[in-house]
Amino acid sequence: MQADINSLTQTEISNRLARSISNPIKDPEYTVRFPEKLFSNSPRSAAVLVPLLKRKQAWHVLFTRRTSSLPEHSGQVAFPGGRVDPDDQSARITALRETHEEIGISPDDVKVLGELRELRTISNYCVFPIVGRIPWPYDFVLAREEVSRVFTIPLEWLADPNNHDIQFRELPPPYSPAPVIYFERYDNELLWGVSAEITLNLLESFELL
Repeated sequence: MQADINSLTQTEISNRLARSISNPIKDPEYTVRFPEKLFSNSPRSAAVLVPLLKRKQAWHVLFTRRTSSLPEHSGQVAFPGGRVDPDDQSARITALRETHEEIGISPDDVKVLGELRELRTISNYCVFPIVGRIPWPYDFVLAREEVSRVFTIPLEWLADPNNHDIQFRELPPPYSPAPVIYFERYDNELLWGVSAEITLNLLESFELL
């Protein structure tokens, strides 16, 4: 599997992302379909960048750890991103802007390769993931009020089914529990929840699941 994953080219990744987004929507066991009645308002729009990079000839995915003082998702592993501003003309613009603000990656340094399907979160966001390649190494500049750390995880490790499983989160009655993905700890970091679901969607789009 290692050779297959790490020999993927940018063109192959873009093609697989395009095929995935144009194919009929699958409903894997880890996909969360929250009932509309669970929310009192329409979802807010957000976008994240899923940064890919080559490190020692191996594909890695870059993640951030949010600071513990943030009002939402504090201390959690996440992708750089945030709410769509009224002036943002696309999810891509939002993802690149937020990534620059949070960890200092210039939009000009991101090669956008494609996108993943949007997903709804328990905090009532509709998140649009944009996939892009970044240079490595990179001189990150962290917005310390938002991000406490950046780190990478090898794509091969993420694709290993032994490194993730599904648990269930209780929802208010009468709704059934919702699946939540948890990865094993890597570099003492815990990837779970929405970011873990986006990661599995990425792996599925790469035809690695």
